[in-house]
Amino acid sequence: MKFDLAYCLSLDDKLSIYDVRDLNFDETMAFDSAKEHFQCPNDACRLTFDAANVLGTFNAKNVNYVRTPHFKNLPSTRHVEGCPYVSLKAPAPGVDADGAETDDSREEHFPSELLLTRRAYVRKSSSPVAGADVQRDEPQIPSQTSGTEQPSRDSAPDKTSIFAHPVECFVSNFDDKDLLKRMPLKIGEHTAPYGSFFKKIEYLQDNKGLIYWGKIKEIKDYTQSFRIDFEKKVWLEKKPYSVNVYLSKKLIDTYRKRKAFLEEIKHAIESGRELYCFFYGVTPELKQVPSKKKPEQTFGVFSASIENLDHFMVREAPGLAGK
Repeated sequence: MKFDLAYCLSLDDKLSIYDVRDLNFDETMAFDSAKEHFQCPNDACRLTFDAANVLGTFNAKNVNYVRTPHFKNLPSTRHVEGCPYVSLKAPAPGVDADGAETDDSREEHFPSELLLTRRAYVRKSSSPVAGADVQRDEPQIPSQTSGTEQPSRDSAPDKTSIFAHPVECFVSNFDDKDLLKRMPLKIGEHTAPYGSFFKKIEYLQDNKGLIYWGKIKEIKDYTQSFRIDFEKKVWLEKKPYSVNVYLSKKLIDTYRKRKAFLEEIKHAIESGRELYCFFYGVTPELKQVPSKKKPEQTFGVFSASIENLDHFMVREAPGLAGK
């Protein structure tokens, strides 16, 4: 069974799997999900057991992934009677007979808002096990709603500051157009259904301030900077124009997840696979650039410099192939 959230003992807070992935790669904070203790997000269930009663993670530390990241029950995980996160008796859609997720698994927990300010994480001073012992000896009295949390997509979706979360919602549910039309997403002052907020790169002129995406034609490696060229072109006044985004050396060098980003981008260049790029925060504009062969001549191209790598992704997305 997939979990949208899990309680992290050392941070004394509930995290999404995307929070965990972000922390794993963040060079400004010591965090390793393999050494952390994650427990059931249902307070009544969690407070009943000690620190040894943990959940597992899926795709928490892989820089590149195709199948949806999530928390999951382990064979040793226990829950109180009536906990909505208890292991299912029979395989659910997207789970095979052995309990392993199949390629049909999707992100079901849609955040209603992408926050542009990063979430702050504060580690507890005590050790995870010591903290769990205190909670077990002096349990808090859970509210009436704690034992009735429902891990369904129908419950109120949370906000997130991790760009990968709404992207995964869009990618893994791409064939469910009705769902993407129903689910709302807010970024800044702009609110629209997921299906409208994610705009194909060739239609970037339709509206500004959206999440633009498209299939990558080529990634130009300038050793210390990169340029992403898109396959589709923008038509303006009956003329086609190429589209690209540029990643500067300064932007990359000062990025808090620099190592993971360079691993991701270099893997993308070397993999030879079909890749897609998603970004938010800038809108490519028509620019005139000098020709390499004839510098005195210029040609038009829609281009933009990425300003925040937290709102930029390159990834495989088999479900988008041919779309």
